[in-house]
Amino acid sequence: MANDHETSPVTTTERREQDSRHHAAAVPDTGRTATATRYLLAGIRIALGWVFLWAFLDKLFGLGRSTPAANAWLDGGSPTAGFLGKAATGPFSGMYNAIAGNAFVDVLFMTALLGIGLALLFGIGMRIAAASGALLTVLMWTAVLPPATNPFMDDHLVYAAVLVLLALLGAGNTWGLGRRWAATPLVRRNTWLT
Repeated sequence: MANDHETSPVTTTERREQDSRHHAAAVPDTGRTATATRYLLAGIRIALGWVFLWAFLDKLFGLGRSTPAANAWLDGGSPTAGFLGKAATGPFSGMYNAIAGNAFVDVLFMTALLGIGLALLFGIGMRIAAASGALLTVLMWTAVLPPATNPFMDDHLVYAAVLVLLALLGAGNTWGLGRRWAATPLVRRNTWLT
C-alpha cells in the first residue's frame, strides 16, 4: 500500500544530494567566511581597545571630550569624581558616591583603562583583558541603574559580552601579537596569561 504523502520514492542518496545542495546555497564558502570573521573580530578588538585607551588618555590629559582640561588627572583632577560622584544613580549610588575621588580608586580605574586598552590593541593577554574589561563595564552599568533608555540593557553589557567573545575566539591572533605572546616561555608556563 502506497503512502498518500509521497508521490515518488526518494532514495537516501538523492535526499543527501538535495540536502547538500540546499545547505551549500545557504552557507557561503567556509574558507572565505572564516577569514572575514577573523578580520572582523580583529577590527572589533582594535576598536574596543581604542575606546578604553581613549578614555584613559582623555582623563589623563583632559583632552576636552569627556574630561575638561581643568579636570585632567595630571593637573590634580580625579578621573572618578565626576562620574561616580555626580552621575551615579540607582541602588548602588551611595557606594559609588562614597568611593568617588578616592586616590586608590582613581589609580585602579586608570590602570584598568590603560591595561585593557593596550592589551586589546596589541592582542595580548586577551583572557585578562576580557575578564577585567567585562568586570569594569558591568560595574559601570551598575553605577547608572536603571539605564536611561532601556529597563536593563545598555552598551556596557554589550561591551562585556563582546569582550568575552573576543577572548574565546582568539581575536588577538589576527592583526595582533596573540600568537607571539602565547609562544613566550612566561605564557606557556602560565596559560591564564593568554
